[in-house]
Parts: sequence; C-alpha cells; structure tokens
Amino acid sequence: MRKLIMVYVLLLACFASYVYFEYVRVASPGAWNEPSQGLKGTHNEKYVLVTFQSGIDYWKNVLKGFEDAAEALDVSVEYRGATQYDVHEEITVLEQVIAKKPAGIAVTAINPDELTSTINKAVEAGIPVVLFDSGASKSKAYSFLATDNYSAGVTAARKMAELTEQQGKIAIITSPGQLNHKERTSGFTDTIRSEFPNMQVVGVENGQGDSIVSDQAARKLMGMYPDLAGIFVTEANGGVGVAAAVSDAGKTGKLKIIGFDTDKGTLDLVKKGAISATLAQGTWNMGYWSLMHLFHLNHNKSQQIPVPPHVDTGITVVTQSNVDQFYAK
Repeated sequence: MRKLIMVYVLLLACFASYVYFEYVRVASPGAWNEPSQGLKGTHNEKYVLVTFQSGIDYWKNVLKGFEDAAEALDVSVEYRGATQYDVHEEITVLEQVIAKKPAGIAVTAINPDELTSTINKAVEAGIPVVLFDSGASKSKAYSFLATDNYSAGVTAARKMAELTEQQGKIAIITSPGQLNHKERTSGFTDTIRSEFPNMQVVGVENGQGDSIVSDQAARKLMGMYPDLAGIFVTEANGGVGVAAAVSDAGKTGKLKIIGFDTDKGTLDLVKKGAISATLAQGTWNMGYWSLMHLFHLNHNKSQQIPVPPHVDTGITVVTQSNVDQFYAK
C-alpha cells in the first residue's frame, strides 16, 4: 500500500511539473525560442566600418572578418573610408556615417586626439562605437580590438637582435602621429636598450605611411650611418620603400629590414629576402569581433554579456620559412 501511494505522489509531481513548464512556455515564448534561434538580427540593421587610406590591402582582411560576422548574424554592413592619409577627411567621412544613424560603427583612428570629439558625438547620439587597429583612449568608444602594439615592438626588437647577432646601429621609420605606431616604437626601443647592450637605436624618422617618403627617410639614415645594421618599419607601405632604398645602396640582405603587416608587396619582398621579416596582425579577428561587439551593444545585451574594453588580436612573425601561408587564398 505504501509503495502504491509513493507511485501516485510521483505521478502527481510529474503532472504538476508539466503543467508549470507548459504555462511558462505559452506565457513567455521568447524565453524558450531565443536560445534555439541563436544570435540573429535583421537585414535592416546596418553596421559601418570606417578606416583611413581605404584603398590599401591592409583593410581587406578586416573587412572580410566584418562581413563574415554579418553573414553569421544576418545583418547588413557597409565600408566607408578616407581616400588619403588625412585626419580631416576621416572626420568628414565619420560625420556622414553618423548622420545616417547606423546600428553601430567600427572605426580606426588615424589621430586619437582629433577624432575623439567625433567618436563621442556618435556615442552620445546612441550609436554604439568600437575602435579597432588604432585607438583613441580618451574617447567614449566601448571597446578597442587590436594588436598589443607595445608587445609587437618587443617581438620586433628580439627578432632584429637575432638577425644582427645582437650587434650594431638600428633605426626606426614610423608614423609618429598614430598611437599604435608610437607603442610599437616604444616597445622596440625599450627592449633594445634593456636587453641588448651592444645594439643602439640611432634614429627615428617619419615615413608618413608612404613608400616614397619612407624610401627617402631610409636613404637619409644610410647617409648619416653608413654602418647601419637594421631598420624596423612600423607599417607596410614604408617597408616596401625602405627595401627599394636598401637595394639601390647594394645592401640587400646585409642591412636587415623588419616590416609590418602582410600586404602582397611586403610578402613578395620577404619571399625574395629583401625584407628579413614582417609582423602579421590578426586583422580578420579585428573585423569579426568588432561587429560581434557592436551587435551585443546594439541589442543591449552588454549587461548580461559584458563587452571587454580591450581585446588583443595577436601577432605572428613572418619569414621566408612561412611566408607562403600568408598570401590571400
């Protein structure tokens, strides 16, 4: 008799549970259906990627990551960029994008100080903004996804020491107005000074992100320091220009060059041995996770799933031994 009562109690408990969960399912359909649907938006949601120097290869992988995330989320994307290395043109482009009130903006800052007020204008208008590649630390943007640029400079310094057998005079060609280039330069110079007493950073020149200007800067440095052992170039266009100057001086392979990024021109020169190494950034990650962050911010899910303020998208040293892996497929 006692066992029979226990069976009745168990059946009643099961029936009560069924009634309760069925009631919740009908009363709150979203709570049951949303997990099975995953993260999905609508094609009316448009997210915009804004860069400077829009014609260069470097942004292609960033845009591919942005588009891949859009496909996964069923949302729309648009790419806008300044055609020149000009902060005023990028501000104009960003103002035009803000006026259209997109669902979110991912932007890379050519100049952190001059772009900050325009970035803040977007955030104050209720448009989620994240920064990628080059940041603006004083702005109200929610997140910054990029290479740890100081650490990349440290990696470049150690590679340069390996290439030069820890001896000699070294120079840097950079774009001093950009925060990411300042950090790469600091990581490089700090490491040379602290770890390699027989090496010396003798000069830092402005290549303006341009191959011709960087070519001229390299010729100036080689004229000032005929025994120069190596040049670290903090961006891709400059590496191509420096390789041309070094080739004209008959020093290819003798004067070591470390470049940055994996545009085809740089990779071809690495393959030929004209550039000893280059540093590959996680550019696809920058685009993909920028859109994921914007989507969460736009759907106000940041309270449940916080968007991290900083994301390191990684770095890889590229040499002749692994260069073939970095050509666009």
